[in-house]
Amino acid sequence: MTTDVPAPEVVLLTRSGCHLCSEARGTVESVTARLGLAWSERSIDDDAELAARFAEEVPVLMVDGVQRDFWVIDPVRLERLLTR
Repeated sequence: MTTDVPAPEVVLLTRSGCHLCSEARGTVESVTARLGLAWSERSIDDDAELAARFAEEVPVLMVDGVQRDFWVIDPVRLERLLTR
């Protein structure tokens, strides 16, 4: 009997003009590509609620709706989170 575990939902919250966001984007792209997973990016510039909540923390890494990292995304930690 096999159970299909759904792929984790990986979302990177960013904003325009953010140099840390560019670095985080590269990290998330590299790790998810190596694992064969999809990810998405959302700008807090387009969402007042997200901007109010995360303005001082971007980039923010969300996995399955839970904040897992911010500012600098650790590739080792991200891979560990995605392969559990």
